[in-house]
Amino acid sequence: MSGRDEAAVTASTVAAGRAARDLGLRRAEFEIAVHLGLIEVVTARDGGRPRVPEEEITRLRKVPGFPGSMAERVRTVGTAEGAVLLGIAPARFTRLARAGCFCPVTFYLNRYRAVVWLYLADELSAFAAREPELLGGRAPVEMRALLEAGVDRRPRNWRSQRIDRLVSRSRDPWARAAVQASALDPVQLAEVVDDPYERAYLVRVRPEPVFGRPASPAAREAMAELLPADDPDEILWRRVSLTLELDRAREDRPAPAPGGDVAVHATSVGGMAGAARSFGGGAGVARGAGGAATGAAVGAGGAASVSLVVPVPHPATACVEASRVAAGLPAGAPGPAGCAQGLSRGRGLLARLGWRGRGGCAG
Repeated sequence: MSGRDEAAVTASTVAAGRAARDLGLRRAEFEIAVHLGLIEVVTARDGGRPRVPEEEITRLRKVPGFPGSMAERVRTVGTAEGAVLLGIAPARFTRLARAGCFCPVTFYLNRYRAVVWLYLADELSAFAAREPELLGGRAPVEMRALLEAGVDRRPRNWRSQRIDRLVSRSRDPWARAAVQASALDPVQLAEVVDDPYERAYLVRVRPEPVFGRPASPAAREAMAELLPADDPDEILWRRVSLTLELDRAREDRPAPAPGGDVAVHATSVGGMAGAARSFGGGAGVARGAGGAATGAAVGAGGAASVSLVVPVPHPATACVEASRVAAGLPAGAPGPAGCAQGLSRGRGLLARLGWRGRGGCAG
């Protein structure tokens, strides 16, 4: 985007704080509305804080029920209020949330610096109407087994939803790759993206939060702990997703090097080989609420072969799928919107590396 174009965009937009006031929303409500795609924002090609077009504010102010209708759509509840909304005990609400039956949309830290998850009231109501049998009686035995094993799908579900929505609203291919990169720790990222100029550019163009980063050190520490993927199959899928997004980004334009020169990039196949090597030291099985990923490798000097079915629990069916997975049945929950297209576009790359996908999409 040229300087003239950026000046025109800035002139016809307002800062996020001003937009929130004009729409009668609190800071947290505005952030969630943007996260859910209810409010359109624009960002310069090379990153920066999102801004809101003035015409978008005008449009939203004309919506019937303004401003209460928007605030109701982004209303969040914690465990106690969510349990009341569903008509169940708080303990049962927590167990359903840990099993992945519904996905937290955000969180905050309480006075003890513990993470408190918040859920959309609308999504909880939809879950109650969709799965009424899970609100009473004994939970399925398979779900009880998962919970007794210490399964907690809330962080992973929150991560997946956050990444998918950021990717869906990012038009720039490098920004989309940067979102995928945010789920990998520095070691994993360096194995996939071995060009330091590209890694620096991914940091530069990573979409900024609407109101910037968390203000308190404790909140920043919590965010830093929650953002990286921690399950082996989740890490593997994020590495694959990043490699596919990098292919698209490199086709669009190369990452700039210091002095304005174009960096000499390593191929994405090398990054995928690093992903395979990272998981090729032996046989491992990692199970999640929406499916399972199994990685196997032959010993030193042998050829690695991975059969990939990577789960991301869908908010509508995650807890049901958790029961099916524990029972050894095939997972059938749909993945996030858009992942089927990305997987289809990447089949050639996966095939070149000896990767085979079974079943639906993953994320």
